Amino acid sequence: MKTTLYFNYTRKRQDRAQIKEEWIEFVIENPEKTVIQSDGRIRKWSKITEVNKYLRVILLEDGTTVHNAFFDRSYKEK
Repeated sequence: MKTTLYFNYTRKRQDRAQIKEEWIEFVIENPEKTVIQSDGRIRKWSKITEVNKYLRVILLEDGTTVHNAFFDRSYKEK
């Protein structure tokens, strides 16, 4: 999995250290929702059933490099 330096830095935070790489890959491959930002970055969401939360993954414009990943408390189910 390709990542940015920013992602590697924020991954050390206590609230993000619990996010498994397999969950990030799941969201990338099976998004419930996808939005392309004005800067070209791609936001994807999917529910992680093990923790009953929605994970938001932000990819760079290339669609493969992970820039950010966090549990999105404001995401609303369809």
